Amino acid sequence: MTQATAILGLLAQTSIHAGTGSNTGVIDLPIQREGHNGYPCVFGSSMKGALRNHAENKYGKINASVTYVFGPNTNGASDHAGSLIISDARLLLLPVRSLTSAFKWVTCPDVLKRYQRDAQRFNYNVSEFSIEIGEEEAWVHTGDNTSNDLFLEEYRFSQCDRDLSQIIDQLSALMQRSDAKSVLEKQLVIVSDTMFAHLCQHATPVNAHIAIDSTSKTVTGGALWYEETLPPETLLYLGLSANKVRKPDEKNIKVDLPPDDSPTWVLKAVTDLFDTKPWLQVGGNETVGMGWCAVKLLEGDKK
Repeated sequence: MTQATAILGLLAQTSIHAGTGSNTGVIDLPIQREGHNGYPCVFGSSMKGALRNHAENKYGKINASVTYVFGPNTNGASDHAGSLIISDARLLLLPVRSLTSAFKWVTCPDVLKRYQRDAQRFNYNVSEFSIEIGEEEAWVHTGDNTSNDLFLEEYRFSQCDRDLSQIIDQLSALMQRSDAKSVLEKQLVIVSDTMFAHLCQHATPVNAHIAIDSTSKTVTGGALWYEETLPPETLLYLGLSANKVRKPDEKNIKVDLPPDDSPTWVLKAVTDLFDTKPWLQVGGNETVGMGWCAVKLLEGDKK
């Protein structure tokens, strides 16, 4: 099947809460996570909703660039499926507090290798590399590092200088900021898979929320809850695959057919959303400024 593909890099500019709708222990509103490794993520269904909402705001709800790309609305959902395939938004860099600097962008070999495999799946070429890192090591880019120790949260690591230029080039390509490469050279840290999984579980912010009675201006009784978020500066990525437009039967046509039914047209309807304003709101709490990401587009080769 002929497809057009792309990868979207999502650099969080505010906190993100893409929730699960159920509580786990003391956290009333946890974030979405992958079941097998506990890494934070945003499920494909949530990303599809965010992209569709953005498309409806730009094109209008009754428009070929919405109906044939994402599928009809609920009333016509059985007519045909959408032509766009959207992956989960997967974690690539987690910002973690550090005594060494304001924060560090932390990742691990498992996450980096998985991005390489995903990039190949979406026809975007990235160079391969090999990382063998000890449990108590933290790799940083070669530079003027004056200390042998590096601190992330309450943990101390043995700092190891390595040439990470190749990895930094790949990661900076996903970040919508002009100084991405120079900042990563100072703040990128690679730790072991085990340590990264631990940080993913215990280094995400959990904030207490209350409700205020509008009359008395005091806390409403029992209205206390704890909400988990992904912090600003988190880097996620997702893959897009566009198929040929699925045309409904003539009797079911409710929206004019697009001028072009190719996968290229389908993908362009999405990528054009970020031509002049490369931002996307993801998850809940939009009215209090949460969920905003800077979007960077990487288009794959056609197949």
